[in-house]
Amino acid sequence: MKVTANDTVPVFSLDNPPPLEAFAEGVIIPVDKPLGWTSADVVRKVKFILQRKTGNKKLKVGHAGTLDPLATGVLLLCTGKATRQAEALQAEEKEYVAKIAVGATTPSFDLEKEIDARYPYEHITEAQARAVLQSFTGVQAQIPPVFSAKMVDGRRAYKWARAGQDAVMNPAVITVFETALLSFQLPEITVRIVCSKGTYIRAFARDFGLAMQSGAHLTALRRTRSGKFSELGTITVEKFSTFFAGM
Repeated sequence: MKVTANDTVPVFSLDNPPPLEAFAEGVIIPVDKPLGWTSADVVRKVKFILQRKTGNKKLKVGHAGTLDPLATGVLLLCTGKATRQAEALQAEEKEYVAKIAVGATTPSFDLEKEIDARYPYEHITEAQARAVLQSFTGVQAQIPPVFSAKMVDGRRAYKWARAGQDAVMNPAVITVFETALLSFQLPEITVRIVCSKGTYIRAFARDFGLAMQSGAHLTALRRTRSGKFSELGTITVEKFSTFFAGM
């Protein structure tokens, strides 16, 4: 049975903002996460604003589905009693637009780390890229990046990696529902991916490069949808802050 969030929980928008007392009962805030911020950074900022405006220093704020600092897009925040909805919201499918550079790899599979190896990519054709993308749809086992928040022997994997120690990453079962090639301008390829909870697009880029008989890493990532919430309904942290500053 698919887990879904409660549709009766109000959703924050500038067009129809809920009253301040509603945040304790529970509100979902679809935020457009800025580049360079962690998901926890966004939670802290929004929590500070709401606790100050509501006068409720115990007001809870959490997020439903982490985005890496180098990613942007839909990050769902839950306040008050709606934090109970976080797990259900996180379980929904996600949609991403990813820019992947072929011909080079990094240890983190994105731009967090410098390029560590280069590979030929001139043999890659647009038809081949489309075929490989199509082959990635379906249920599959994906090995998470070592530079990730996955727990390994009681410690975050990225802490093992940054300490120069090996961490054994066990494969996770994920589902890729849809893929589409949006742009093909070697060495950069832009793709759209609709996938299940727990899918690492950085790992997708790594595996895509291997399937193309080359190497690859992620250069940009945007989450365009999380469940029923699309990027069109998000609010920036700046606009959220400005709105409450004017109250």
